[in-house]
Amino acid sequence: MPARTGKQYLEGLRERAPEVYMAGERVTDVTSHPALKRGAETLASMYEMQHEPGHKDTMTYQSPTTGDPVGLSFIVPRSIEDLEKRRDMMSAWARVSCGMMGRTPDFLNVSMMALAEAGNYFGQNRPEFADNVRNYYEYIRENDLCLTHTLVNLQRNRAAGATPLEDRVDVALAVVKETDAGIVVRGPRILATLGPLSDEIAVYPARSHYLPKDGTDPYSCAFAIPCDTPGLKFLCRESLDMGRSHFDHPLASRFEEMDAVVFFDDVLVPWERVFLLGRPDLCNDLSIRTNQYAHSGHQVVTKNVVKCEFILGLATLMTRTLGSRGLPQVQQMLSEIIENLEVTRACLRAAEVDAEIDQWGVMCPSTKPLMVARNVFIKMYPRMAEILHLLGSSSLMGLPTEADMQGPLAEDIRQYLDTDTATAEERIRIFRLAWDTCCSAFASRQVLYERFFQGDHLRNAVILNNLYETEPAVRWVEELLNAD
Repeated sequence: MPARTGKQYLEGLRERAPEVYMAGERVTDVTSHPALKRGAETLASMYEMQHEPGHKDTMTYQSPTTGDPVGLSFIVPRSIEDLEKRRDMMSAWARVSCGMMGRTPDFLNVSMMALAEAGNYFGQNRPEFADNVRNYYEYIRENDLCLTHTLVNLQRNRAAGATPLEDRVDVALAVVKETDAGIVVRGPRILATLGPLSDEIAVYPARSHYLPKDGTDPYSCAFAIPCDTPGLKFLCRESLDMGRSHFDHPLASRFEEMDAVVFFDDVLVPWERVFLLGRPDLCNDLSIRTNQYAHSGHQVVTKNVVKCEFILGLATLMTRTLGSRGLPQVQQMLSEIIENLEVTRACLRAAEVDAEIDQWGVMCPSTKPLMVARNVFIKMYPRMAEILHLLGSSSLMGLPTEADMQGPLAEDIRQYLDTDTATAEERIRIFRLAWDTCCSAFASRQVLYERFFQGDHLRNAVILNNLYETEPAVRWVEELLNAD
């Protein structure tokens, strides 16, 4: 199957329905459930872009296997031009959701590409695992599948060493059996964003949650399976799509990507879907050694640029509507958003310009600019939400709903809520969008997401310090100190 249409994506979710639970009930069809269907429809619109005349040439490329058009986010970049084309494609998808959907399919597409091209890394574990990861990448590329992933084990106590892995089989995903057909896994994992709306789920270790090197073989594994695999269950958080109109909740009514806890109840993973097993050292180094982190970072920072652009456009509209743009304190806050945008964009471009062919033959974005961009955005985004609070102030409170615009007080609303630059309805639309960006439940989830889903800020700082080469700077300073 070449690049899928939106209709084919939705049909796939219905035909291979995962076991999904929300609010104490089983969800039988995520494409029709009121809390999930509009998020699925947004994803369908992204797939549909692959077939639109204005996007087709920039959204797909020719499959090296069949010659059919396949999604451009699957491409193996061999040049900086390939990275730039991939970035333009990912940016187009990010713009659909204003950067509010963080785990669109391109995130796992670029990740699985990197793992497959580094197949020999997995072959160090068992030779057949190299073939497994390569075959899997080709399978999802040729079928244009949507993936989720889950990386982190639950914890009973976050104090260091308080709950060793070997003492908490019940709260950590573990391999409990090996059979002729495959491995059997049991336990929970968090946090599968997009899980209920995905075709398959990938399970591999988190870059920031290392496994102890001794006595943890049951926890050292990487694999991918269909979301409808028997024994696999998704527990959704409360939906942020409350069924309101696009007027009332312009973001939440469109971009609910859903987060889920995943339970593996003696799930059989066929051998051909196993990528790593029983090697903590290979699991711990997977993201960095395969450059998966660099390629996923390329997608994340591309999305972050789009999100900054959206915040800047919204903030500008808010101040233009209120007539406050000329105030010095307002200009200072707008300039802070501009700085965030330009710093993030500069890191993205630096990662592309400084890209190099890695040991696997892939043009790999420079990791350090991407690490800096991801880590800084953890602080940037909550601050930009705060700036929207400060720019909107009282205009964010007491906003009429779409029903109010047709209700008994409609004329009063139209008479008193207009401004010098906007009608009452235009003002309300702008500030309802601002509310859904910085004040609503959807907005709060966005802040929480950006604080943690790019990695814990402290752990990221430690990793950056460990990877960054400081000796050239040290030698230069020492030479100055020792100069006559």
